[in-house]
Amino acid sequence: MTAGSRRRILLRRTRIILVIFTVCLLAAGATAIPVEWELETLARWLRAGADDTAADHTGLTAFIIRARGAVRDSLGRYPLLAYGTDWLAFAHVVLAILFVGAIIDPARNLWVITFGMIACILVIPWSFVFGHVRGIPFSWQLIDCAFGLVGIIPLWLARRYAIELSALKA
Repeated sequence: MTAGSRRRILLRRTRIILVIFTVCLLAAGATAIPVEWELETLARWLRAGADDTAADHTGLTAFIIRARGAVRDSLGRYPLLAYGTDWLAFAHVVLAILFVGAIIDPARNLWVITFGMIACILVIPWSFVFGHVRGIPFSWQLIDCAFGLVGIIPLWLARRYAIELSALKA
């Protein structure tokens, strides 16, 4: 295989990985906007009634009903709090924009991929510290940590390919 064909293969693989990662980042951000609707829908999927309380259920269903009640109550009284989740979604969009440069030229924008990997690692202590402070069940904290663990895998692969691309340019 020639250096040119290896370069094309690496570039295509890296771009595919980064496009998928970026789309997932955007999708994750978009879920922060309709949080009330999402909790209502999730509670229905878990067969919880509209007026059920956390005491009526156990485990994940109880947690979702508790979260649904907190969001209903908070947004019912203070709809401006939802503005915080709007900005959370915006932060995801801004972070996704960073990856556009890496999609275009992964070798030159290796720092973006490294930045993403660092962010994925930081999800883990962030989830445990603030999950504990906010009373989030440990099992849910593990789900949050999974985003960092799952996200770092494609970024690690993309970084490896980008380093090889950089070596082929030299």
